[in-house]
This record gives sequence, C-alpha cells and structure tokens, in this order.
Amino acid sequence: MGGGGGGDGNWNRLGDVRSLEEKAKAALAGGKRNVFISFATEDMAEVNLLRGQAKNENSDIEFNDHSVREPYDSERADYIKSKITERINRCSVTVVYVSESTAQSRWVQWEVEKSLSLGKRVVATHAGASPASPVPKWLSRPEIKVVPWSKLSGELK
Repeated sequence: MGGGGGGDGNWNRLGDVRSLEEKAKAALAGGKRNVFISFATEDMAEVNLLRGQAKNENSDIEFNDHSVREPYDSERADYIKSKITERINRCSVTVVYVSESTAQSRWVQWEVEKSLSLGKRVVATHAGASPASPVPKWLSRPEIKVVPWSKLSGELK
C-alpha cells in the first residue's frame, strides 16, 4: 500500500546540504583572503608597490582597495562611507598601512573603527623593521596586531 510520507528522503537531502556546505567552507579556506586595505592617500605609491610585490610573490592575499580622495567632511562623505561599509563587509579582514601620514587621516581612523564595529579583524602593517612614529592612539588597541609587511601574509592565515 503505499507510502510512508517520504520522511527518510528529506533527512538524506539535509545531510547532503550539510556535506556540501562543509566542502564549500573547506574550499574557501584554501583560497585567497579578500582584504580591505586602509591607508592615507599620501601613501598610495608605497601601497601600490607593496601590493604589486604581494602579487609577484603569488601571495594568497587579494587586496580590495577603494581609495578615497575626497575630504572627510565633504558633501559626499555619507555616500562614500556607505560604499566603504559595503566593501568592508565583503572582506574577511582589514589591513591598515601605517606610515607617518596615518595619524592625520580621518578616513583611515573611520575605516578602522567601522571595521571593528562590524566584527572584522584588523591588522596594522608597516614597511621596514618598525612602524613610523607616532602610531595613532586609535591603532594602539589590544585587538589590533601590528606586524611588518614581510610577516603580513603569515598573520592573515
């Protein structure tokens, strides 16, 4: 006579979905890290050089940089902030390039604070053996690790 309602088939499909989800997570874990990079516009040339170096070394870091050239208090600031927020949300981590110009950049400070408020990990990096001084107070927080550029890839794994 028939039927049984097909309950067993649904449980099997649910198991398949979980299995596929685990496989997708494992595949993504081995892929490139989508990184939002925050830096003062004065550091554009140096950041481009470091970004190019990461590509040449077949790094597993993919930078998502959307430089802002408008003043922090411009009429378009709210629109720019909403777009930056979308981009930070799509990334797994925010990297802050630290230089002598960082402390004066209100955009960098805002991006760091927004990243932390969205639950994103923030890593500050610098060229050379030690960061330029002064490191801004808003970067001197226990949840923000500061590493030289040469160790950034390892820190992001």
